[in-house]
Amino acid sequence: KMTKGTSSFGKRVNKAHTLCRRCNRRSYHIQKQTCAACGYPSPTKRSYNWGAKAIRRKTTGTGRMRHLRTMSRRFKNGFREGTTAQSVRKTTKA
Repeated sequence: KMTKGTSSFGKRVNKAHTLCRRCNRRSYHIQKQTCAACGYPSPTKRSYNWGAKAIRRKTTGTGRMRHLRTMSRRFKNGFREGTTAQSVRKTTKA
C-alpha cells in the first residue's frame, strides 16, 4: 500500500546534516557545506534578533568561559603578575 505517512518514514536513511566543527551541533549541511545553527564557514556567527531566546542560549556565560572567568578579578588588580599577596593580619600595639 502506497502511503505518505508511517511506512514512508521507515525509508529515511540518508543524513543531510552532520556535526559542525565550530558549534558541535548536528546542523552542518553536507551538500550546502554550511551550518544551519552557527553559519560556519562564515566568519561571523549566525544570529538574528527575531530569535532572542536562541541568542540567550548561545551567549557568553552559558559555557565554561575558561579564560574570561578570571578576567574581572585580574582587571581589578591591574593585571599584576609574579607577586605574592600581602599579609592581611592586623599588627597589635604592645
